Amino acid sequence: MDGASRNTRFKMEGVGSRVIRGPHWKWGKQDGGEGHVGTVRNFESPEEVVIVWDNGTAANYRCAGAYDLRILDSAPTGVKHEGTMCDTCHQQPICGIRWKCAACENFDLCSTCYHGDKHILRHRFHRMTTPGSERVLMEPRRKSKKITVRGIFPGAKVVRGVDWQWEDQDGGGGRRGKVNEVQDWSAASPRSAAYVVWENGSKNLYRVGYEGMADLKVVQDGKGMNVYKEHLPLLGEQGPGICGPHGLQIGDQVNVDLEFEIVQSLQHGHGGWTDSMRECLSSTGSVVGIDEDHDIVVSYPSGNRWTFNPAVLTKLPLSTSSVFGNRAPQSQQCQFAVGDLVQICTDVERIKILQKGHGEWAEAMAPTLGKVGRVQQIYHDNDLKVEVCGTSWTYNPLAVTKMAPADGSLPDSSNGEQLSALLKKLFETHVPGDVNEELVKAAANGDAQKCEDAIMISEADVNGIFSGHTALQAASRNGHIDVIKILLNHHADVEMEDKDGDRAVHHAAFGDEPGVVELLANAGADLNARNKRRQTALHIAVNKGHAGVVRILLDRGCHPSLQDSEGDTPLHDAISKKRDDMLVLLLDRNADITLTNNDGFNALHHAALRGNPSAMSTLLSRLPRRWVVDEKKDDGYSALHLAALNNHIEVAELLVHHEADIDLQNVNLQTALHLAVERQHTQIVRLLVREGANLNIADKDGDTPLHEALRHHTLSQIRQLQDVQDVGKLLVGLGSQGADKKSSASIACLLAANGANLTIKNKKGQTPLDLCPDPNLLKTLTQCQKDKEVDHVEPRRPNSTEGVAMDECLVCSDLRRDTLFSPCNHVACCSICAPRVKKCLICRQQVSARTKIEECVVCSCKRSSVLFKPCNHIVACENCAPLMKKCVDCRVQIEKIIPYSVCCGGIGKISEVKPDTVHESIASAPEPMTTNSCQLMNNGSRDTSTYDLEKLQQQLQDIKEQTMCPVCLDRLKNMIFLCGHGTCQMCGDKMSECPICRKSVEKRILLY
Repeated sequence: MDGASRNTRFKMEGVGSRVIRGPHWKWGKQDGGEGHVGTVRNFESPEEVVIVWDNGTAANYRCAGAYDLRILDSAPTGVKHEGTMCDTCHQQPICGIRWKCAACENFDLCSTCYHGDKHILRHRFHRMTTPGSERVLMEPRRKSKKITVRGIFPGAKVVRGVDWQWEDQDGGGGRRGKVNEVQDWSAASPRSAAYVVWENGSKNLYRVGYEGMADLKVVQDGKGMNVYKEHLPLLGEQGPGICGPHGLQIGDQVNVDLEFEIVQSLQHGHGGWTDSMRECLSSTGSVVGIDEDHDIVVSYPSGNRWTFNPAVLTKLPLSTSSVFGNRAPQSQQCQFAVGDLVQICTDVERIKILQKGHGEWAEAMAPTLGKVGRVQQIYHDNDLKVEVCGTSWTYNPLAVTKMAPADGSLPDSSNGEQLSALLKKLFETHVPGDVNEELVKAAANGDAQKCEDAIMISEADVNGIFSGHTALQAASRNGHIDVIKILLNHHADVEMEDKDGDRAVHHAAFGDEPGVVELLANAGADLNARNKRRQTALHIAVNKGHAGVVRILLDRGCHPSLQDSEGDTPLHDAISKKRDDMLVLLLDRNADITLTNNDGFNALHHAALRGNPSAMSTLLSRLPRRWVVDEKKDDGYSALHLAALNNHIEVAELLVHHEADIDLQNVNLQTALHLAVERQHTQIVRLLVREGANLNIADKDGDTPLHEALRHHTLSQIRQLQDVQDVGKLLVGLGSQGADKKSSASIACLLAANGANLTIKNKKGQTPLDLCPDPNLLKTLTQCQKDKEVDHVEPRRPNSTEGVAMDECLVCSDLRRDTLFSPCNHVACCSICAPRVKKCLICRQQVSARTKIEECVVCSCKRSSVLFKPCNHIVACENCAPLMKKCVDCRVQIEKIIPYSVCCGGIGKISEVKPDTVHESIASAPEPMTTNSCQLMNNGSRDTSTYDLEKLQQQLQDIKEQTMCPVCLDRLKNMIFLCGHGTCQMCGDKMSECPICRKSVEKRILLY
């Protein structure tokens, strides 16, 4: 069986589904008790299924006729509802069971959010177990009971289970581990594995549901979420409902034919009896539910629902009519005749599914929903051609409901007059009885004249509602500006809300109508109004990708940073949708980067989580404060942590190059390097090592990144390590680019080769070498540490932060100090803050003049950082200043050289510059010199000048070596590699390896 067929079988049969006990359970505590979870292993037959419970028990259970099980989560089987998204957690597509709100338009939840009480609890939801399956309407959650599920969940203690095949990763049979998290075994099988930390310190991922496998057995339950048990589907259930006692099934028509006293007596213990139930004695009801006590829930035309003892009910034979919205039996599908009256299904989502292969669905069919039509033709496959709303369409017979005349007889030739009158009543055009309907429809179609005529009718209401919307909302959605002007002239309310809380401006944003937005803004509409999901029109426009609407909203003063019910700002939405144009528009209007959503993510965190490098680059260029790049969530994760955890290499590079703190630790004291090593993200590891990350920081367990690397080492990787002949490639991480890009062996060697300590002990007293089971790898690690020249990673910036505080502005703390105060000669703040400072912040002396410090006038490579005395100029860096005898700016003799640290208020060594000996002798000569003395002076001067000249030439040569291309020695160095070395552009473009350290050239950076 190929992979595709196997996956299809798993999806169809539910192998891998996580289940709990169902309504007909009678097997004691085999499952461990109420709420305990198991896994569907396989189906013995259509009636029996094999379950492996998390406690290790395996047995057969009923899944037809009687239902012993409920499906808790079908996501491990690979069930996905393509094209859907959870409107709370934004899972896309929804995996497992889909829950669709019956009260709100286009609002879906995943199982986690549904049972987590997201959205409004009084709203009813449709449950959709698989894509295309029939919807089952649930009772409101507010009235339903919840139970806690238990089993293999975070915090559970586990041992190896029936499908264990991972040798002694657990430390040997009987050793326990702790479940840290439920994860995905693969992208095609969500929530099908558990991440376990064993007693011996090893960590790994194990199957819990993937293809029905159970690698683990629980010995101490973990607590899962609370779920609405009655809302979960039954395993093996077919159609809209289960079959109950006396053969009753959901959708059946029933009567109560017994005497009143008998019914009242039989109802004891089955819901009881009230006087309001007397309607059931003379009415026919429809079965809408069967509870766990086998009692029958019956719905009546009045809208009331009553619970009955099945013994009091009599099932009626099948009639030509069916309960609208339920699937008709196969025998009924062909019981249509030409001329029959039929009503079209009102559920647009369901009819779209039913129409597949039966004439398909077209948006032009939307006006026919819920309308009554007449069958014109019946095709050979039983599809119906129906005349409805003045047109003819082909329908699946399951998408229509057969109608009968009021007297119960079917229309035929004998009552032609009656049929004619009925058809006339059904198909005649609307008279102006419902003027609100006429007005809203005319507005939606853009018929300005018809709108004006409808408004002029005395009983017309310009704010009247039809189908949940006003005329202004309908016209705004479709961009009919002429109609909107007429409605506004007649004082239409721009702040009227529909059932979702959307106003006209929201509808304009949905419809991508910037002209309508401007018109509504001129009419005084509140552009910051929020709907029931607390979304503004700006949220909607960003999510829909309507840049024109976003621009006009911002131009008209819409607040750029309001948060919706999930805490997301339009900035978060722009990052999620990868719309950089909208991101720039929002930032230009001062959108707040630091606002966090309900999950604690600010805009930088969100861009790192989503792996959006272009958004990250834009955000980093607009940071209001430098420290925002290191802002932490509540769990201590910074943007760099998130990028490292999710293997977003481009985002990580941007953060590192923007001076993000590489060694920042989360609440578990893990650095980004810990996370990258744990997930075996080789590229991230190489980036962090190259940038000078501290390799020996310990987390809360005392583990360094090298501990983590060796903990993931397996026998398969040992064999790969033995196959690598070039140790040099292994050390720079290039060995991982071959067969296995996530080789923990190559990561461990890379860490060891760059200074990771092999002797640091964690809290269990283990060194990294104690975690390595392979003697060959032990030798390799030792060799790597001793032979660092094989792969010497040269950091481009120091690992410590020493000197940063001395360099930052004392006012804003964001920029570097670059302004010299006179007369005190202190450097205390940046050029932006300096004009506001009246007294020196270091010595409190009055400031008379301010001079900005520029680059060194000699080398032009560094910033000037040395103060010359007595001229008080800062024009040279610390490397070039010792070469000078006179200030290059004013030509005054230099007496003292004061370092930058002293100017900043710190300590440092002040150097004195002695005057040239020639000038000293001339100044002190008491009498005219003789020829011999002149000759001696000249010789001494020549020797000193020669020495100075040679020194200057050597300094010049050193500067050339720093700035000239080391390959051609002709052109300036203007291209840098990620290793930190560089060449000219002409030479660099031709190289695949650095000519100095022999590292592979991954990226070339041009200098300007």
